[in-house]
Amino acid sequence: QVQLVESGGGLVQPGGSLRLSCAASGSIFRPYGMCWYRQAPGKQREFVARITTGANTNYADSVRGRLTMSRDSARNTGDLQMNSLKPEDPAVYYCNLYSSIGDYWGQGTQVTVSS
Repeated sequence: QVQLVESGGGLVQPGGSLRLSCAASGSIFRPYGMCWYRQAPGKQREFVARITTGANTNYADSVRGRLTMSRDSARNTGDLQMNSLKPEDPAVYYCNLYSSIGDYWGQGTQVTVSS
């Protein structure tokens, strides 16, 4: 089993920055990729960013250029640097780890953008 723990959420003003972290532990099967998703109240969970085993990244159109995903494969962590946060960014952000044998989720971390 794989456990994912997100951290780094909080309250930030519009235009501000946050850095989310995801730490994976347990029986991690390699190779694996990691993603971030988010879910706002009343909306479906949506894709935000992905980083592959080879550290290739792709992003949702709504966040490209503002959010940057990185990973540390030795530590099994995946971070999401969030800059220029907008009023439409608040949500619970979820970390996802995927491999050939499974798909795992964290419990989420809340991001709030408000002045």
